[in-house]
Amino acid sequence: MAAKDKKNLNESIGRIGDQFQNLDMRDPGLWPAIPRYALCLLVVVLTAAVVWFFFVQKVMAELDEARQKEETLRQEYKTKVAKAVNLDALKQQLEEVQQYVALLERQLPSEAEMDALLSDISQAGYARGLQVNLFRPNQVVVQDYYAELPISIKGSGKFHDVANFAADVANLSRIVTLNNITMNPAKDNGSGTGELMLEATAKTFRYLDEKEIEAQRQAKQKKDKK
Repeated sequence: MAAKDKKNLNESIGRIGDQFQNLDMRDPGLWPAIPRYALCLLVVVLTAAVVWFFFVQKVMAELDEARQKEETLRQEYKTKVAKAVNLDALKQQLEEVQQYVALLERQLPSEAEMDALLSDISQAGYARGLQVNLFRPNQVVVQDYYAELPISIKGSGKFHDVANFAADVANLSRIVTLNNITMNPAKDNGSGTGELMLEATAKTFRYLDEKEIEAQRQAKQKKDKK
């Protein structure tokens, strides 16, 4: 029985193979049924492949890009919603920051007030009984929005006098810092006065006016172009 089935199968394959013999390539319409169907199937497969590579694949890429953009917009929407919910709190924080900045600006003297501030620093030393040997303003260092004035200070006095002088400087209405502080025993020739020699750099700051800020901006632009 198996041999008979095998024989029938071989005969069927042979009959199918015979249909592909001596085909007229110029007139496929005259081909037997199986070659015609096979040709149609091949055309369909090739057409589907062309459509996939030249159309569907492009559409799929655009779809993926659109999905990514959708996710980005979704995240932006969530962020904006969160900001909108906290808008009143953010406005209050902004107002507090502006008030704090204004307070700091009031602690920075203008150029016209610098002489008075230098006098206050010098007088703070004399008021505490310090023997001021050097009080020399140095070259102004201009930053983007403020100017820094370093002052070299040398003086002598008791430890408590030096400490009180530092406290008075810290309590000035304007911002003044003491930097590079060194204190060594004064040369007292064995008298035992216990005085100390103070060397420090006091730094005070002032804000730039609009003309100075504009000049700084132009100078920076010229430097960037070089």
